[in-house]
Amino acid sequence: MIRFAGYAALFDVADAARDTIVKGAFTRTLAQRQQSRQPIPLYWQHRPDQQIGTVELAEEDTRGLRVIARIDNPDARAAAALAAREVNGLSFGYRARGYENTPQGRVLREVDLFEVSLVTHPLQPGARVHLLT
Repeated sequence: MIRFAGYAALFDVADAARDTIVKGAFTRTLAQRQQSRQPIPLYWQHRPDQQIGTVELAEEDTRGLRVIARIDNPDARAAAALAAREVNGLSFGYRARGYENTPQGRVLREVDLFEVSLVTHPLQPGARVHLLT
């Protein structure tokens, strides 16, 4: 098993799709996940048919949505790519529940979080793995 930590989302920084997430946007969905004990899946490149692990912890801090996740199969392509630092981007699948359209793009105030993905090119360039354990 390979474990890592990183940020799947950063607050107050527009991504390549011009969406900006504000602190607190994940509060409700994280509380619901915790209450239901339903783990957040970890996908390879947002592909639901390629679940590579599970998010063990997801929490908001002052910077963004910080996650600790594990890749269940250490022999998998995703694990090798992560260990070789060929892939270190993080992203997340979601539905916007509360947002505001502005001339600069959408400001996401509340989202439903469906999954976190290890990706080659995240929409948020700063959303990266920062620690392998």
